[in-house]
Amino acid sequence: MSIVYPDAASALTDVLFDGMTLAVGGFGLSGVPVDLIEAVRDSGVQDLTVVSNNMGIDGKGLGILLEGGQVRKVIASYVGENALFAQQYLSGALDIEFNPQGTLAERLRAGGAGIPAFYAATGVGTEVAEGKPHAEFDGRTYVLERGIVADVSLVRAHRSDTDGNLTYRYTARNFNPVVAAAGKVTIAEAEEIVGIGDIAPDAVTTPGVYVQRVVQARPRVKDIEQRTVRPRPAGAPA
Repeated sequence: MSIVYPDAASALTDVLFDGMTLAVGGFGLSGVPVDLIEAVRDSGVQDLTVVSNNMGIDGKGLGILLEGGQVRKVIASYVGENALFAQQYLSGALDIEFNPQGTLAERLRAGGAGIPAFYAATGVGTEVAEGKPHAEFDGRTYVLERGIVADVSLVRAHRSDTDGNLTYRYTARNFNPVVAAAGKVTIAEAEEIVGIGDIAPDAVTTPGVYVQRVVQARPRVKDIEQRTVRPRPAGAPA
């Protein structure tokens, strides 16, 4: 049976439910599965726990789920670029579990590898470690962190074959590989879908064994979170 679905909405059929944990790849607006996020919004699912490095920006990326009041809790490492995210957090309307960025990545990687918990030194002595078990190894104190397994993971790939083997492009790789591995069901939107054998085995970043559904990403202008430019020096090549 083909794992390639005709659109994002059909790819999400029968996997979304209220109160679920949803892990989403991307960093800012880079490598974000925009079509799938919009389909989650349109589904009307509520009370979500979202695991992601951040929540996009106002009106874009995961920010659209905040606007619809569909998110109850966020497990993330960064808030700063989304004013609504910060507002909901400061007002107490949104439960946020902050993680150091590397710890968040490792929690997702551990969940995908079947590792229920691990010890890390990062965060010891800070609010991040409050209420968590501690242990000492070789004279240094570590805090116990739980692996993350999501009910559904959403990722954005540059290329997928029809078996779900994925490659990513440049920095759009970011959190996508660990998010893909951490989902009980992983759905990928890909800019290109090719046949089996059209991706060299050593180019595969996420093996298809982690991916249950694939959808062709719709063509759209890629948003840039912050555009920084400077005057071109005189005589510089165009």
